[in-house]
Order: sequence, then structure tokens, then C-alpha cells
Amino acid sequence: MPETLDTIGWGILATGKIARTFARDLTLVPGARLAAVGSRGIDSARSFAEEHGDGSTRAHGSYDALLADPAVDVVYIATPHALHLAGARAAFEAGKHVLCEKPVTLRTADAEEMVRLARHHDRFLMEAMWMACHPVVRELRGELGTGRFGRPLHLTAELGFRVDAPPTDRMFDPTLGGGALLDMGIYPLTFAHLMLGEAHELRGVATLAESGVDLDIAVAGRYPGGAVASLSASMTSWSSRRATIATDLGRIDVGSNFHHPDHAVFTPYDARGPRTEHEVTLTGTEPVLGLGYGNEILEVGRCLREGLGESPLVPHAQTITLLRQMDALRADVGIRYPDDPEGPA
Repeated sequence: MPETLDTIGWGILATGKIARTFARDLTLVPGARLAAVGSRGIDSARSFAEEHGDGSTRAHGSYDALLADPAVDVVYIATPHALHLAGARAAFEAGKHVLCEKPVTLRTADAEEMVRLARHHDRFLMEAMWMACHPVVRELRGELGTGRFGRPLHLTAELGFRVDAPPTDRMFDPTLGGGALLDMGIYPLTFAHLMLGEAHELRGVATLAESGVDLDIAVAGRYPGGAVASLSASMTSWSSRRATIATDLGRIDVGSNFHHPDHAVFTPYDARGPRTEHEVTLTGTEPVLGLGYGNEILEVGRCLREGLGESPLVPHAQTITLLRQMDALRADVGIRYPDDPEGPA
């Protein structure tokens, strides 16, 4: 997949809230521009292009028209989860690279099909797990791996906020992959995976809505090296959005907003308690671009210019592993989507 790309032309497929946040960060990335936007209606596309484009950004009133645009090198898919596979398939067939919003699909089998399609068409594919590209998260993962902060033994991470929306909203719709697990729970699960490795065992409990999606979910995990994790996601309450990692030498506090933190702090402990005079603060080894979406855009650009089919920061195997974990958790707590074959997993 060798290509020479100076300025990378981005296409945004769908014009919802997350697409707008992505577009704002895109303007901060050197060597990237919003070439075109596609929506199901031309008015929405034109409004989006006027707000976020550079004057030459084209607006398309259909996804097919966006994918046929020769100025588009890579497509950011921002539709609801259940529509990701169809959008990615069409993009690959049109010769476009893909950054697909997380989770890439509702279930493991569909994610495996998306990866197969990317390889068949020799196109780049990455899940838009911006947290894994965030400079503070990357630095913390690297430092934790050196053993500098001790052996990690207990990780906690929680992400929750009230979703005040009508029952017809996509967040409550099982056909669109609604619920806390796929929208919020993927962050603490991924954070634990990045910091501790692949889970040996995960168990969940949840409160379900009348529609069958999870409103709140708590997960207990067992990880390599004797580590355990306590993870939670909520659509009904305001959590701290923080994470902590307890080690045999002290504690690491990540927050606020552990999935895009501005810093992380290691506080060593001994028999006398915390030694704050020896705290270590991590702020990342490179700038945070915007909210952090800019850093994943930068990573996609780097990979495309180097001819890579996947990113080492968000490899296909990691994406599939996390979906397999969420499949198992859905089975554990009784969440079922309409197209699940014999149950969630």
C-alpha cells in the first residue's frame, strides 16, 4: 500500500455531534484538511462544510457521493455503531482508507469481517480509539512498562454521565448498539488493556433499560501479573471520570477525564504514608492537539505516509480483543442485539 501523500484529504461520513468535534480538531493537524463531508441530506452537509471546512470543502448529499470524491484519501466514519460495517465496506470498495468510530462494530464477527475487507482491498483501517493515541496515556503506558512505578496490582476506572434523551434516542436503541457498555464502557476496558495487558477473566453486573440495553454496568477483571481491575460505565449518573493504578510502590492518579487527561501523577508510598515530595507528574512527550482527536488524526497520517495497513497504537488485534470482551460481558449481563446469532457472543 505504498502512497505518497503530502496533504491528506479527509472525508467525514455523517454529521452528528462526534463528527463536529472531530472536524474541529482536524483543523489543528498539519498536513490534513477536510476535503469533503457526506450526509443523508445536502443541507446538513452544506452546513457542516461551511462551519468546519476551508472554503473548498465539498458537501455531498449522500454517502456514495462522498466516497466517489477523488479528493478524499481517508474517510472518518461517524455513523451509529450498527452502520459502521456497511460504511467501511463501501469505503474500501471505493478505494478509501478508513478511520472508524468506536466500537468498529457491534460484535466480534463483524469486526473480523471489517479487518478482512481492509486487507482484501489493501486499505488502512483503524478504530478511532483516540485515548490510545493521547500523549499522556502513551507516556503513562510506557513508564508503567519500565517498572519505574512498581508492579501494578489494582486499577480502577469509571466513566459516566446522565443521558437525558427520549426513549427513541439511539443510546436506548438495541438495534443501533445503544447502552453504556459500547459507548462508555469501552474506555475503561481499553484503559485496563493498555496498562495491564489482555484480561484473563471479566465478570459483569448491569442494570438494564426496558429496551434491553444497559444503563449502568460494573466489571471486575483479572489481569496478567496478579492484577485486578474495577471498571464501570453509566448513562444515569455523573461519575468522577478518573482512573487510578495502585502498585506495590505507590499510586498513579489519572484525571480528570482519564480517557483524555491533561496529566497523571505517581505518588510513592512507604510505611509513613504518601511521599508527595517525590511525586512524578506526566504530561506527555508531545503536544495534545485539541481535545486529543487531533493526535489520532496525526497517527493516521503517519501510518498512511509510511504505507502501514494498521496502527501499532490501535492494532486490529486489540480492537478485536476488546470487542470479544464486550461480547462476553453482554452475554454475562443479558444484553442482546437483534442480529446476534445465538446470543451476544
